Amino acid sequence: MVIGYTTGVFDLFHIGHLNILRNAKSLCDRLIVGVTVDELVQYKNKRAVIPFEERIEVVRACRHVDLAVPQDTMDKLDAWQRYKFNVMFVGDDWYQNDKWKQLDAAFAEREVRILYFPYTKTTSSTLINQTLQRLRNEGSAAVEPAEALTLPATLGTASASLNA
Repeated sequence: MVIGYTTGVFDLFHIGHLNILRNAKSLCDRLIVGVTVDELVQYKNKRAVIPFEERIEVVRACRHVDLAVPQDTMDKLDAWQRYKFNVMFVGDDWYQNDKWKQLDAAFAEREVRILYFPYTKTTSSTLINQTLQRLRNEGSAAVEPAEALTLPATLGTASASLNA
């Protein structure tokens, strides 16, 4: 049985998160996902928008995830001691980073492969946060919710008939 492991903050869950989970699950029999606890998110001098308990529930609800666990340390070897995974999935933004070169070697000694997935450049929680902040700062130029949602005529008709 191939056990896979990946980690992330999974704040403002988006297509990049879904892609890594879907791709990881396609390459293992059991996928374990470490969801970074709020205190650990601060290592990047960031703060999650969505609290940990909600983020882990969203990840648990994903059909590609077999087990979601708290990631309370950045020590990947500690995670291996706990979960005994055979393969670890990481975004390629970490590829050839000094830290990951060392981890690659340490995991190779344990017969664990590290697979790097392409980072989704078009969508990230940071980008979503920046966009939301910009929209909030625009104030009066912000689009009203009713203006932001434009329904196709057929959908509008179906909704109207449901409400009749």
